[in-house]
Amino acid sequence: MSAPLHGVGHNGGPALDPGVSYRRFVWNKARKSLMGESLPIEVIRMRVRRAEELGLPYKSYASIRASTGRDVVGFLFSSNALRLVRQGDRMNPAFADKLAEVKAARIVAAHHPLVPELIEELDAVDRAGRAPRPYAPWGQQRAALAELLGPKFPRDGLVLVSEAPFEAEWVEAGKLAGRIDAPVFFGG
Repeated sequence: MSAPLHGVGHNGGPALDPGVSYRRFVWNKARKSLMGESLPIEVIRMRVRRAEELGLPYKSYASIRASTGRDVVGFLFSSNALRLVRQGDRMNPAFADKLAEVKAARIVAAHHPLVPELIEELDAVDRAGRAPRPYAPWGQQRAALAELLGPKFPRDGLVLVSEAPFEAEWVEAGKLAGRIDAPVFFGG
């Protein structure tokens, strides 16, 4: 579909059809309410409880919720974030306790040479699979994340918890809700 042709000197300025100013007013009002400037106290309390259930600071939870417009349904942890580097490594007991308390899906992306099936056997993990190769092209990262996540999870409801700098690309490649550094999530 091609762009409409305008007369000479037309700069593509604002629409002049009837109702533009009212639609702009309604849009701005809806946008302000989405950003939480006038949320009822009950809604704020409910969101604070949800942030606690997820193990997130409220500010992080509210930011993710405002940017995606949906609740967090799960977390994608890199094996680096869990400090699982070699086969046979044990998860830090504090990390395992924190994961067990999270009331959302807990998915682990296992970097080579880890075997996802062995990580999946951990009590605090719901699902595990192969992580995208470090610095792989976006198409390969996207395909690896799609295989790992499957069709069940809405991508904009999953938050990445990562440690390595190259893992930050997964947010855009997988169209995830956002990213939190592992030390922030696990408390230092």
